[in-house]
Amino acid sequence: MHARRLLIGVVPLALVAATACGGEEASTSTSDSGKKLDKVTLTLNWYPYGEHAPFYYGKQQKIFEKHGIDLDIRAGQGSQKTVQATAAGQTDFGWADTPALLAGVDQGVRVKSLGVFLQTTPASVQSFDAKGIGGPADLKGRTIAGTAGDALSKTFPIFLKKNGMGESDVTVQNTDPAGKIAAVISGKTDGLLGYASDQGPIMQDKAKKPVSYIRFSEHGLNFYSNGLLAGQKLLGSKPEVAERMVKAVSEAWAAAEKAPESAVAAMEGASEQLPPKAVLSEQFATTLTLLHTAATEGKAPGVNTEADWQQTIDVFAEAGMVTKPKAVAEYWDTEKALKG
Repeated sequence: MHARRLLIGVVPLALVAATACGGEEASTSTSDSGKKLDKVTLTLNWYPYGEHAPFYYGKQQKIFEKHGIDLDIRAGQGSQKTVQATAAGQTDFGWADTPALLAGVDQGVRVKSLGVFLQTTPASVQSFDAKGIGGPADLKGRTIAGTAGDALSKTFPIFLKKNGMGESDVTVQNTDPAGKIAAVISGKTDGLLGYASDQGPIMQDKAKKPVSYIRFSEHGLNFYSNGLLAGQKLLGSKPEVAERMVKAVSEAWAAAEKAPESAVAAMEGASEQLPPKAVLSEQFATTLTLLHTAATEGKAPGVNTEADWQQTIDVFAEAGMVTKPKAVAEYWDTEKALKG
């Protein structure tokens, strides 16, 4: 799976599938109780997997309806395409990786974050326990599957540097995102660069072998991951809808965190590509460890700080994925975002 892969080039808008009417064409519906609702589309970063449970749970529990929203959840085709589609008004809101948003805004894409919910990166080196890769030093001389140009491969050299190593200490084998798990299972590589909340549980389920993780965040390198975003056209024309959506998403995540089993169960039938329930449960359990940084611990899901945003921008400027770093407010809509 490559749920959150990010390639540097911007996909031409003509190639982005029109996943929703979005923007100005959004219409309304009526709830069973007669309440008027705004029909809203949310395009995910990929096909549904465990991380997305709060959206389905929030819809099932009528949390979105409570906030006047009739939510339509759509599968995505990668964070970069979701960023593009959101900016183009082909979907009202997007759920995408912050590096994709930063790279898009850097290249003139008119989109803003309404709040990052996964504030601790799930970026990690994943390997089977039997490989004995328990810490950064164990990576020396190893071969790791990675995808050239994506956020993981671009930040891996920074991770190595922070842990006293150089790029020559580890061989990164360029692998198609969908083939990384197979490369590890077949023994072609010792591990892979992936997200702890995504590939690891799938690999463990497929191989029936326990998987170890070296998380970037636990070894000196953290940056923002997935969050809610909207195009600047919608933010200008429907600011009140955006504010209600942010509150609804935060409430849905808070509710799902309190009832993880029920949240995962709410995903039943969400997609033909849906992972097995045990995988979904592990993916979501890991996702719940990513909701905060030290600065936002104890606050509602989706509350961000300017310092954490700046740290993320600085990381991707160092990685070369942001060539013209801008002020935090150019990436994050502080007016409509949740306040701590």
